[in-house]
Amino acid sequence: MRTAPIAAMIALSACTVGPRYVRPEVAVPPRFAEATGTSVDAATDNPARWWTRFGDPILTMLVDRALAGNLDLATARSRIAGARAQERAARSAGLPTLGARAGANRIDFSKNAGISSIASAFGGGGAGGMAPGQGIAGPGKGITTWSLGLDASWEVDLFGGVRRQREGAAARTAAAEWNVRDVEVSVAAEVASDYLMLRSLQTQIAIAQDELKRQQDTLRLVAARRRVGLVAELPERQQSLALSNVAASLPQLAARARDESRALGVLTGDGADGLDSLLARGATLPAAPPPIPPGLPSDLLRRRPDIRAAERQLAAATADIGVATADLYPKFNLMGMAELISTNLATLFERNSIQTTGSAAVTLPIFDGGRRKGVIAERRAAGDEALIAYKRAVLVAVQDVEDALADYNAEVKRNAELRRGVVDAERATRLARATFDAGLTDFQPVLDSQGSVLNNRNVLAQSDATLLTDLARLYKALGGGWTA
Repeated sequence: MRTAPIAAMIALSACTVGPRYVRPEVAVPPRFAEATGTSVDAATDNPARWWTRFGDPILTMLVDRALAGNLDLATARSRIAGARAQERAARSAGLPTLGARAGANRIDFSKNAGISSIASAFGGGGAGGMAPGQGIAGPGKGITTWSLGLDASWEVDLFGGVRRQREGAAARTAAAEWNVRDVEVSVAAEVASDYLMLRSLQTQIAIAQDELKRQQDTLRLVAARRRVGLVAELPERQQSLALSNVAASLPQLAARARDESRALGVLTGDGADGLDSLLARGATLPAAPPPIPPGLPSDLLRRRPDIRAAERQLAAATADIGVATADLYPKFNLMGMAELISTNLATLFERNSIQTTGSAAVTLPIFDGGRRKGVIAERRAAGDEALIAYKRAVLVAVQDVEDALADYNAEVKRNAELRRGVVDAERATRLARATFDAGLTDFQPVLDSQGSVLNNRNVLAQSDATLLTDLARLYKALGGGWTA
């Protein structure tokens, strides 16, 4: 008959209150509207280290250093340690607790108090705090009691509140881990973007320096022709002004390049000026790798770390509802104590010194003014919010890919037109120079064509960088940049 209550508790412990979590289905389009060409599984074409596809060893080195030394990543990783500690605490919540204690107690009775001192000691209210069984002594005498014992208690998880707590803690640990992956994706993309912008600025500096040299040569030629009376003073002054305008653009370009270099130093953890010598080398844009097929929108649910983190947060919020719901039900506690008590240390470890106590308690909530139900309502609202955040993460992910594809496709077409524009501008400059040298036109067409060449080459350099950064955005939007 004694086993019946235990069997009943075991049967009840299989009950887990609160909603059972099932990952919700989120509708996504069957394909990306901006995708061109064949659509295959991007998992085979979207490596974790996508930046290596640019074939630039300095870019690869910078991203690797950022993934190792970025301070935002270090912060995110520290949150994993905190989440795992909370998970360990949650796992321990449903286990029995065991404690040990030892003590020695001495009481000397008053000679003048008579038996009142003894009575108060037996009642537990005396100065010595004695309990029954500690011995008896007359007035003016004393008693020493030695004790050694173990205390054990266990709250039986009848309705699954502890199990839900463990589920929530495990889900939050997973969410923290996915947040680290998401920061890795963002850091890699940001390093690539800043690096490509730096190389674009350095390319524009090289273009301005080439143009400056060419216009210096033109100024010398015009000045020589003026000295022999072939041209008036105006063309020389016009060419000198054009030369000054080109020279004036160099300090601003150099300052922006230093800004990008410092930003990369912060991203990698090397400090604002820690990469100057490294980034001064190889000041050219890397070649564009072939575009990657974007795959299917449904693939994002697996590849995007921010979606995976949002899904785990939803699982944790669902478990929290179960934890709050379990507070509506009774709690069953088992407690036990085994002690060795003796007034003589020499007999403390004898069988006759053993004293045991066992108890069981049930607590049943009856009235709390609606507090518990209020907590459940609050947790359900938090669960609804987490569900909305998960759905929004999916929608934003699809939008990110569509935007990156649209921008990349548009820039491909724009880049081709700009490349043809540079060829046309350089040809126009040669023709204008030839007609001026032949005395058929004034110097203004030469000035206009020179400005057009400089502007078109700069815009093309910016477009080349934009094309590469759009690719980096696409890799990021597809969830590339993290490893398991």
